[in-house]
Amino acid sequence: MLTLVLRSGQVVTPAGVIAADIGVNEGRIAALAAPGALAVGEGTRLIDAGGKIVIPGGIDPHVHCSWPLPNPDGSWGLSDPPAAVSRAALFGGTTTIIDFVRWTHGQTIAGAIEARRAEWHGACHCDYAWHIMVEGDLPPEIPGELAEAIQAGHATVKIFTTDITPSRRGRMVKFGDIQEVFQVLAEAGGLGVIHAEDNDIVMHMYGKLIREGRAGFENMAEVHNTLSEDLSFRRVIRLAERVPGTALYMMHVSAASGVAAIREARGRGLPIYGETLHQYMLCSSADYQRPNGQIYHTYPSLKSPADQAALWEGTRDGTISSIATDEICCTLARKTQGRRIDDTTGGNAGVEPRVALMYTEMVTRQGYTLQRFVDLVSTNAARLMGLYPRKGAIAVGSDADLCVLDPVPRILRAAQLHEADYSPWEGRAVSAWPVMTILRGKIAMADGMLHAGAADGLWLPRHIPDAVRAGPLP
Repeated sequence: MLTLVLRSGQVVTPAGVIAADIGVNEGRIAALAAPGALAVGEGTRLIDAGGKIVIPGGIDPHVHCSWPLPNPDGSWGLSDPPAAVSRAALFGGTTTIIDFVRWTHGQTIAGAIEARRAEWHGACHCDYAWHIMVEGDLPPEIPGELAEAIQAGHATVKIFTTDITPSRRGRMVKFGDIQEVFQVLAEAGGLGVIHAEDNDIVMHMYGKLIREGRAGFENMAEVHNTLSEDLSFRRVIRLAERVPGTALYMMHVSAASGVAAIREARGRGLPIYGETLHQYMLCSSADYQRPNGQIYHTYPSLKSPADQAALWEGTRDGTISSIATDEICCTLARKTQGRRIDDTTGGNAGVEPRVALMYTEMVTRQGYTLQRFVDLVSTNAARLMGLYPRKGAIAVGSDADLCVLDPVPRILRAAQLHEADYSPWEGRAVSAWPVMTILRGKIAMADGMLHAGAADGLWLPRHIPDAVRAGPLP
């Protein structure tokens, strides 16, 4: 007995775009059939999505909920919690988000996970998972604890090669410790997710610009620059190459130099994957000059149009596998409170418009196929993060996570969105918008109304497939 049948002339499946009925039972896709072929009984809900495009629910593999941020008065607080971010995700057609467990000194990895679990349990509208983030000098017991976490379903480990700003000393992990973590990843079957910048270059440029009286945030691209990305990516990749079995996911690739480093490594047969952000694809460092230019910023900085072009080429040839947001949801006052290169708030309010923005730019403007678009906003993240084919696919046996896109143009307005009190995408035209989001067979959002509760999201245990780690997958 099917509980739901969704009918559309354009359903994006792993085998291609087809006209199909999608039959759902017990939260999973039970059948794919020709339109009208599935029986609709008395207990079956029929959804006619004629004229609309049905894709797998979006997956954002890089968000930050309840993340430490300074307040305008100088105190510290948190960005918006998972309930707020996951609500916005569902309105935007995203059904799974991956956040972070931040380990700090004085904790165990298991203790950090349990603290995060207490924050999220019963407080997330969509499904979720976490990367384990380590920082600073790692005590000798941490590699063993990471191995246990990987085996328990927390399959990805986040590492910084920079402190990012002078005020965040202690974030960077030294390369000797990184080597120890890579050995754990190789042996336990994990995936390294890396924020790679060259700390020497970054900190030198902070000092240089401050000395020269050029400390305004509009100069951020000179600090978090392309040379830093080039040096750091190549050093991290070379280290991984010397620890056989290490697979890496390079987070928020922002520059042509990073794209080139990943492409060359993949050409040598290494399992190296790239993630970029929608703001890097759609904004450049020139946008820092706009009113409230801080709203376009995250770390590393926005770069040049030439770097943007390289990112786009990377999405075409497979060097860039996924497009995320680096989501931090906060007020405009908190986002714009810093006006210097060393105090500007990172992150981006984008989990809701991401799918529509990328559909517009990729499919409508640049002629990407629907399948390639789906790969970049859903499927590849599922494959690399150990969620496929449960997530990221419209296929029999997969979770019935579906996004129904209505290809009707609209203008994005912050007042009509569901995250923050501003949007960096205010006034931007999109050519489609999610009108229905289905999470594990249940309608989570429809026609601008939220139906999922804050306890509907499930934590997803993950294990990285051998094929991803043997790589590189296309």
